Amino acid sequence: HGAPVFAALAAEASGADLLFACVPACHADVTRSTSLNLQVHPFRGDDLRSSDVEEILELLATMDCAVIGPGIAYADTQSMKAIRDIVAEAPCALVLDAGALQPETISLLKDKTAVLTPHRAELERMQIAVDDLAECAANARVTIVLKGPTDIIANPEGELLELSGGNVGLTVGGTGDALAGLIAGLLAQGMDQEDAAEIACRVLKRA
Repeated sequence: HGAPVFAALAAEASGADLLFACVPACHADVTRSTSLNLQVHPFRGDDLRSSDVEEILELLATMDCAVIGPGIAYADTQSMKAIRDIVAEAPCALVLDAGALQPETISLLKDKTAVLTPHRAELERMQIAVDDLAECAANARVTIVLKGPTDIIANPEGELLELSGGNVGLTVGGTGDALAGLIAGLLAQGMDQEDAAEIACRVLKRA
C-alpha cells in the first residue's frame, strides 16, 4: 500500500499545503512517518469498506481535489463498491487511477472536474478503445491521460495531445501514483485539468 503515499508525496512536491491520506488501518503509522505534512485518516479496518464511505465523503467536502484508487485491490468487490459510491458523491475535483478505473467510472462523473490516468490495460478494463479516447473525454467533459511511452492526453473538448520522452525508469511501480498525485496537487492550486495533466506528464518524463 505504498501507492497512496507516493501520490501524497507528489502532491506535496507540487506545492499543495494541506495533505490528507486515507489508508488501511495497518498502514497508518508508516504513512505518518513519510512526511510531517500528512494528516492520516485510517480506514476502520485494513480494507476499504462501505462503512468508510460517509467519513471519507465528509473529509472530501473540505478538499480542493482528491486522488482515488491507488492501492485499492481491484479484485475486492466490496472495496470497488465503496470506491464507486465515493466517486459518485465526491464534491471536489478528482484524479482517478488504478482501482477507481472501472467500467462504470465514466458514467459517475457527470458535472465533475476529473482527470483519469489509465495505462492501456486499465483503459481496456474500462471498456474504452484507444481510438475512442477523444470522443469519450468530450462526452464526459473530463480529461483522460493514457500513460505509455507516448502519453496521450484527451481533453474535455475532444482534442488530443501526445507527449513522448522519458526513460525506462518510468515503468517502475509507483510512477503512475506519483503522476496522479502531481496532477491533483496542481488542480488543488487552481490549475485547470488539461494544463495540470500536461504539466505533470512533462515533469515526470524529465525526472
